[in-house]
Amino acid sequence: MSGECVYDELGIPEDYWRYEQDPTWRLELHKAYNDKAEKIVGRRLLSETPHDPTRQYPPVKSLADVFEAKNVWQDWSWWLQESAHDEAELSALLDRVERRLENLRAFLFPDNWDQEKSRLTALGVRTPLYRGQRGPCTVACSIYGPENTLMLCLDNPDLALRWREAIRRAMLGIGAVLDAERGWTPENSKNGDGRGFWFADDNCCLFSPELYEFFGFPILKAMFDRYAPDPANTRFQHSDSAMGHLLPLLGKLDLTGTNFGPTVSVTEIRQHLPRAVIEGQLAPFTFSRNEHERIVLEFLRDFDQAGAARGLKFATAGSINNGSRLTSMRLVMAAIQKYGRYRR
Repeated sequence: MSGECVYDELGIPEDYWRYEQDPTWRLELHKAYNDKAEKIVGRRLLSETPHDPTRQYPPVKSLADVFEAKNVWQDWSWWLQESAHDEAELSALLDRVERRLENLRAFLFPDNWDQEKSRLTALGVRTPLYRGQRGPCTVACSIYGPENTLMLCLDNPDLALRWREAIRRAMLGIGAVLDAERGWTPENSKNGDGRGFWFADDNCCLFSPELYEFFGFPILKAMFDRYAPDPANTRFQHSDSAMGHLLPLLGKLDLTGTNFGPTVSVTEIRQHLPRAVIEGQLAPFTFSRNEHERIVLEFLRDFDQAGAARGLKFATAGSINNGSRLTSMRLVMAAIQKYGRYRR
């Protein structure tokens, strides 16, 4: 369950801004929620550990910052704003980005980074690594707009290629800078420490297979080749959208974990990703509307489809939204216990 679920469960008005900005209030909600959770499902589900700002590194700039995109709070959520609106603006933006990539470390870290790094490493707090990112299609559509990005790929492939390569270089560059800060290399990673990479790329559904192979696929391949080259490494993608048409391409990347939209079936995923652990495919709104009969029917459907190869974690195909109740979680647990037993 997620922190978004506290409001309906506790019968209080939604206030996402206060939840983000007031840690004392957030922990009070978590405690009250966990008191109910312990009675209904037997576990305390949300963190009650206070955040200690003295053991936190100062913020490192993100991929969005490299591309000058601002995050704005609007309609109860953060939204990344476009930083280029036409080809001339995009070309000028890429000029600045390419210069920025020449000394990325100086751009990413705040002035007090080295001082704080010395203090925190002495306390045993390791520097962060870069092992997850909003996917390239979503990043591009956020920074340049979905229609602009798609039309650019069709009408001006040379500039689209430059756009794609700037994203790829920036991601690899951020990873390399943060690797160096920790002293991480593939050779000194123990037991897979620092191996693996995940993407959250809802907007990949907007791309045809041809456009995705041109724009998104090379970026995923570059990050997986560097950080998840071995069969056991995590190569995960979340895309809670109707992106089933991209499964043959994602199959070439040998994803080891998926969380795809509810219209993408377990059977389809398994056809193209035989080794992936499937996290899904319960429709999020079936769960948040607490439609108990449909919850059980969707479990039976997915359990049956996963039977031959297994590898299913029954979960929502996307976000767990406010309205999702602990009693529905308990129903899922009961359905798994009663009906979810494989027979040899």
